[in-house]
Amino acid sequence: MGTYTDFAGVYDTFMDDTPYEEWAAYLLELLGEYGVAVPKITEAAAAERSIVVDLGCGTGTLTQLLAEAGYDMIGIDNSREMLNIALTKREKSGKDILYLHQDMREFELYGTAGAIICVCDSMNYLLEEDEIEQTLRLVNNYLYPGGVFIFDFNTIYKYETVIGDATIAENREDCSFIWENYFDCDSGINEYDLTVFVRATERGVTEEDGESFRRFTETHYQRGYTLDMMRSLVEKAGMEFVAAIDADTRGDVWEESERIYVIARECGKEHVNE
Repeated sequence: MGTYTDFAGVYDTFMDDTPYEEWAAYLLELLGEYGVAVPKITEAAAAERSIVVDLGCGTGTLTQLLAEAGYDMIGIDNSREMLNIALTKREKSGKDILYLHQDMREFELYGTAGAIICVCDSMNYLLEEDEIEQTLRLVNNYLYPGGVFIFDFNTIYKYETVIGDATIAENREDCSFIWENYFDCDSGINEYDLTVFVRATERGVTEEDGESFRRFTETHYQRGYTLDMMRSLVEKAGMEFVAAIDADTRGDVWEESERIYVIARECGKEHVNE
């Protein structure tokens, strides 16, 4: 899980065409549909239900958008570098967001939350099924009774057929990257090696260095899952499997779904410590 160190500094640059506002709007629809509503301030219990935890929040873009919609947000991420950027955004916006540097496999909260979300394929960084199950058990433990967990994941079909052994490159004025992708069918593990070039002046190097660029590399590993695998893990962790949605069509999941949203519901705490 030791990724998003140097890459954190240019993450938002390369993600600038990501439709975060559209994603946030859809998450708000799902939160409303599945019973989490922004509370009246006078209702103490409702205040707890209004808390939404963003697991794998990264640089906090989605966290900010949900905070602007009225939810009390907690962002959790395992990368200090990503969280530092999220904190800068919080300072600029003035939003009262709590950020925690924690591993999602071991995260801790001081109370319960009405909903927990985990999107942008963060769950795919969990490479073992028991890591997924442990995370789901923690989610179940920290959800308010009847609370919902909304997460997405990339499918084996996407890694094997759509991404495969591809090389992707993108050139910007101040930074560029080369993404070399490898998928192992036997293990279901997807490896992508990132090589990034960043203009040195952006990182505090003196102006005399002119067109100097700094090069760094990161290797990321993700695992593809099927819907059947995820459904089984959700239920094994003691949660109720509520629905699955194709992330692209927002309709039914099919054999060529590349990314899938799953909605799971808190279903009692008796399974958490088994």
